[in-house]
Amino acid sequence: MTLRAVAADYPQIVLKPKEEGRLQEGHLWAFSNEVAQAPAGIKPGTLADLVHSGSGFLGRGFYHPHSLIAFRILTSQKDDVIDEAFFEKRLAEAQAWREKLYPGCTAYRWVFGESDRLPGLVIDRYGDYLSMQILSAGMDVFRDLIVGVLKTMMHPKGIVYRSDAALRELEGLPQTSPEVLEGEVPAKIEIQTENGRYAVDLMGGQKTGFYFDQRENRQVLASLCKGKKVLDAFCYSGGFGIAAGEIVFVDSSEAALTLAEANAKRNALTAQTTFVEGDVLKLLEHASPGGPYDVISIDPPAFARAKKHLPAALKAYEKLNSEAMSALPRGGLLATSSCSHHVTRDLFLTMLRRAAKKAHRSFRLVELRSQAKDHPILLSMPETEYLKFAILQVL
Repeated sequence: MTLRAVAADYPQIVLKPKEEGRLQEGHLWAFSNEVAQAPAGIKPGTLADLVHSGSGFLGRGFYHPHSLIAFRILTSQKDDVIDEAFFEKRLAEAQAWREKLYPGCTAYRWVFGESDRLPGLVIDRYGDYLSMQILSAGMDVFRDLIVGVLKTMMHPKGIVYRSDAALRELEGLPQTSPEVLEGEVPAKIEIQTENGRYAVDLMGGQKTGFYFDQRENRQVLASLCKGKKVLDAFCYSGGFGIAAGEIVFVDSSEAALTLAEANAKRNALTAQTTFVEGDVLKLLEHASPGGPYDVISIDPPAFARAKKHLPAALKAYEKLNSEAMSALPRGGLLATSSCSHHVTRDLFLTMLRRAAKKAHRSFRLVELRSQAKDHPILLSMPETEYLKFAILQVL
């Protein structure tokens, strides 16, 4: 069934005076305190036009009367009709860009929400399989239509719907167990990336199954790890370690370590790997000062999932990084990440300086990087840049 509307059918959401500047610059969100007027009884996720008394039409997209993000712009073109053809065009544009970035590769993030002008939609491609996540009420209305478009475009062997993200609750959407929407999905599938071969658990793995956002960062770190002993902390499926040399994998999750061990075997690295189930911070606290690792990679989960958590998150990042810094020898490398978008680059660097001071160590900043190219950053939306990745060398 094709959902289609004509321009005259879209209700109007009126923005308050002097709130249009950010949106005219290309930002895609209007917040609840910026809305002056909306039709009564409008349902979450309803397609609508965002207008301003002074500047007229601003965009067409999803309105949510009960969310902090009240309006998500899909298009700034008044003639655009939000239907099956619209989604097919956007998906094709996103796919073409990934194929240009990674020629011949069939494993990548196909859609990265707002950055691909599809707010609240995430799609990862794993060869013949797709993993889809919806984080906005508006996109949820179009779920079945999007699945139909994906089937027509790619004829996948399977489509997994990951509706277990906590962010869904902010939109009034339920968290549910992962489900197969199309075809059949095996317990594990295998992908090939620049960094090696990986088994991926689409149904039970973290997020959408694999962390594509660190792909270029893994390559950069691997080039510095030849002949080194590497601690891959918060390893999950072993992404950084598989791309390195002699490795100690650490994670608190038995399932993650099982996956990392399988991936080490898949890449013929079993003889040079060790697996430790436990708390990373406790392991670092008890590590011998100045050794035994030449390289420590720490890629923790997002400590600041909301802005109110930021002060506590920065303290946690500082403690973790300080312990890792203390455990490195002179000349050793620390590769450290934050995937909390509330932690800006400036805050991230300030935290690292404080951690170095606490550890009584001096460091050279070798690289400061962000997320992979298949997670593009929208220039007008700082919110789309979430990953900070730094490589530091002990002096």
